[in-house]
Amino acid sequence: MSKIAFITGATAGFGAASARLFAANGWRLILCGRRQERLEALRAELSSRVSVHAIPLDVRDEAAVNAAVTGLPAEFAEVDLLLNNAGLALGLEPAHRCDMEDWQRMVDTNIKGLMYCTRAILPGMVDRNRGHVVNIGSVAGTYPYPGGNAYGATKAFVKQFTLNLRADLLGTQVRATNIEPGLAETEFSLVRFKGNGDKAAKIYESVEPLRAEDIAEIVYWAATRPAHVNLNSIEVMPVCQAFSPFSIHRAN
Repeated sequence: MSKIAFITGATAGFGAASARLFAANGWRLILCGRRQERLEALRAELSSRVSVHAIPLDVRDEAAVNAAVTGLPAEFAEVDLLLNNAGLALGLEPAHRCDMEDWQRMVDTNIKGLMYCTRAILPGMVDRNRGHVVNIGSVAGTYPYPGGNAYGATKAFVKQFTLNLRADLLGTQVRATNIEPGLAETEFSLVRFKGNGDKAAKIYESVEPLRAEDIAEIVYWAATRPAHVNLNSIEVMPVCQAFSPFSIHRAN
């Protein structure tokens, strides 16, 4: 029987690209996302290749996450891979001018949603002594930048949570991996700037960023290593991106 991948945030970006790649390699899919029309379109696209179970889901809703997992049809119940992809950045203002609702939404999605999905699916993996939790983090969880405040902090949580999963799972065959992309052109900036397409486009002006398909290939590669191999973290940036010097403000 083919393996099963449970993908959150499947309706765009890394999630949709991963769904297509896993489907192309014969995995059965559980696709979760908030945008039902997109979810149904993706299910229709991929169901000609593999078995697909689609669940309209907002990962911020703990009860809905638990219901989605406990209500999985028998043929989808034994999840082999959880891809915690649902997440977002909102705003690029300094901390003292940020919108508190933006901070709360990032925490609720990037931290709490990831925890809810992991806690719901992980016990079954441990009982079966197989499985893999792949979290989509960010280089922002390691390297600060102006305006990254709460977003970077949520991704730092993802980084440390993944390492702590590894500590807790020692003695089992369940794996955990944090994938940390840098500049990638998806709907990320469009969401960050709340639909301002011109502002989002400037982020990718005159550069060649990562594509969603690049990250999907890394997810798939990590998921298909031999069972005794665990990739703790994978940090990836486009060639056009590197590190800046420390900043120093000098008083006049």
